[in-house]
Amino acid sequence: MENLLIIETAANSIVKNASNKPSPNSVVSALIELEKKSKKEKQNYKIEQLSGNWQLCFITGTKKTRQRAGIVLGSGRYLPDFVKITLSYFSPPYNSEIPQKLEIGSVENNVEFAGLKLSLSGPTKFLDKKNILAFDFTKITVKLFGIKLYSGYIRGGKESEDKFATESVGKQAFFAYFLIQEKFIAARGRGGGLAIWGKLEN
Repeated sequence: MENLLIIETAANSIVKNASNKPSPNSVVSALIELEKKSKKEKQNYKIEQLSGNWQLCFITGTKKTRQRAGIVLGSGRYLPDFVKITLSYFSPPYNSEIPQKLEIGSVENNVEFAGLKLSLSGPTKFLDKKNILAFDFTKITVKLFGIKLYSGYIRGGKESEDKFATESVGKQAFFAYFLIQEKFIAARGRGGGLAIWGKLEN
């Protein structure tokens, strides 16, 4: 329970701009313990639990960056106030012809900084037995102070989108979710980094 409270408080410190902010070391320790607990108890989540808008709150370095930077990135850090990064997951409609172990949805990742908004979007698939959500960004939209500068496929995006469902997850970017709560979620990325997102009100 204490570990969950640490993660919730860390998420609220960014999403709700709350003053109480746990130390990065305590957040990383809580994440690691919760990840171990999830694996031990073999918790299973559903893709519907990820539906909605989530703001990135806390990250650690990947395995490679931790090896290069040592303790600096290993302790993790909160996202700064001047940049806002959000993930929006959209669950797929139910289709009896699609095996339930593989559900195709979509994701949109938005980065907002100094009037610039960069949006990347593409398909997702969720392996519920492993709580792995694979994704591919195939389209991009760029806006400056609300004015659209560009929108379209990333180079090779259409081809990547067409083969996404059948391509091996081992070749794709993914998040392994070990904690999905109503107001916050946490995952380990393919590169080994950990991250926390807080739920945004619609």
